[in-house]
Amino acid sequence: MTETTIGHARREADVVGGVCVRIEEDASPIVRLIGRTITDSIRASREASLVEGVEGTIAVRSHDTPQAATISISNGVIAVSSGVFVEPDVTLVVDLNGRFARVGGPVVEGQHHLTATAFELLSPPLPDWRVAAEEFWAATRLIPGIPDVLVAVSDGLDGLSELVVGEGDTQYVIAGSPDGLAGIFSGADDLIAALSTGLIGVRGTLSQLSVMVGASWKVRYDV
Repeated sequence: MTETTIGHARREADVVGGVCVRIEEDASPIVRLIGRTITDSIRASREASLVEGVEGTIAVRSHDTPQAATISISNGVIAVSSGVFVEPDVTLVVDLNGRFARVGGPVVEGQHHLTATAFELLSPPLPDWRVAAEEFWAATRLIPGIPDVLVAVSDGLDGLSELVVGEGDTQYVIAGSPDGLAGIFSGADDLIAALSTGLIGVRGTLSQLSVMVGASWKVRYDV
């Protein structure tokens, strides 16, 4: 294992569940995505034991784009930085539009605990789609041009269920499975990617879609 150095991720740190999560100033989308995902994982676990006793450096590479980032874990601090400029202990190739699904095995074998910790950090449980929708609306309602009302329609095992948040004359409808809705509203999934694969459906104008994509990126990348 290489020596792990913490300190190159310089944005103000978020301390969640006793764990300090740092990302860079003006961080790239992949760094923001990883940082937000790790924060969600630690918040969901509600304890620092997730990284207790864990030391190491993980390179995360996109399976279909040049995007890459480095996760460094040491003494209860997690730092995420753009690119890979150190020799990592483990390299993971993942699908960024597939909730960090592994593509192939880790490049470096033998770091099973570090690899398992990395994937646990990158796999937060999805919230209930209703909770996710309400939090999404609270985080994005002040974006200029966003529709007055968000209608989320879930098609689950119990049939159709609808949640309406906001008031006003303009509305936007997003429909899908409970998992799909939770993924979009929590930032786990990219709205455009989900639309292109038919996982969700929308109803609204093209200008509204543009605004909603920006809103989804605000949540996905914590900007």
